[in-house]
Amino acid sequence: MKDYCLRVTSKNGEVRGFFSTSRNMVEAARGFHNTTKVATAALGRTLTATSMMGLMMKNPNDKVTIIIKGGGPIGTILTTSDVNGMAKGYVTNPGVEVENYANGKLNVAGAVGHEGTIKVIKDLGMREPYNGEYEMVSGEIAKDFTYYFTVSEQTPSAVALGVLTRSDEVEQAGGFIVQMMPDATEETISILENNISGLESVTQMLSKGMTPEDIMEVVMKGLDPQILDYKEIGFECDCSKDRVAKVFVAIGKDQLTDIIEEDHGAEVGCQFCNSKYQFTEEELRELLESM
Repeated sequence: MKDYCLRVTSKNGEVRGFFSTSRNMVEAARGFHNTTKVATAALGRTLTATSMMGLMMKNPNDKVTIIIKGGGPIGTILTTSDVNGMAKGYVTNPGVEVENYANGKLNVAGAVGHEGTIKVIKDLGMREPYNGEYEMVSGEIAKDFTYYFTVSEQTPSAVALGVLTRSDEVEQAGGFIVQMMPDATEETISILENNISGLESVTQMLSKGMTPEDIMEVVMKGLDPQILDYKEIGFECDCSKDRVAKVFVAIGKDQLTDIIEEDHGAEVGCQFCNSKYQFTEEELRELLESM
């Protein structure tokens, strides 16, 4: 089944939601970076949330980037998404290992840490991108995004994210973000809170065969949810040799000259998809002459 996300509103317009299944996206990330189970879970949860945040934007060239530095052994988690929910990302230590919780569940907070920051960068085509940085409160990712929406955007939200990796491959992944609009009544808030209070985890619901539509019906029961649109999402890297060549231009003539004279060529890798690009000495000299 393809990954997709539903954008939803309650009939009274007081609640909006995003419900996604993202197994293929997270499995692609695992394959590119050869992540351990706990790193796959941390990166997968962040990718899923970032993809849904991308769908919250309006203009064709808008992008959102998430940088999580929780102080844990996984290092930095960096993800980005476009307005269509196509995301990419990586962690600096994909081989991280930490002891599981006593119940056998992956200790994502132990890998990510919870004494750092989550940074949100929105490139909306303005002169300067919007930057917001907030303290981590959990390290389990979903609670940290919930805190971000509440504090930064003044939007009470419920965020649920999950990744299941019983074997080496990702079996299930997905999540939802449900947000209260400013005019939400106490009745609507109460209905939503009651629906969410006894909710199973995202991976439990997906493992039962539930679709984003099914999860939407449970989360927004009594609110008459209306599906506004359906978006296929996934892991997509837009790197190319031409884009990578700009790195050499950015480092300046002196450093590029040193690379040519000392190494007589170069190999540059993409952090997002691990593609490798080879540049011969002749190609580097052409770049130098164009500067």
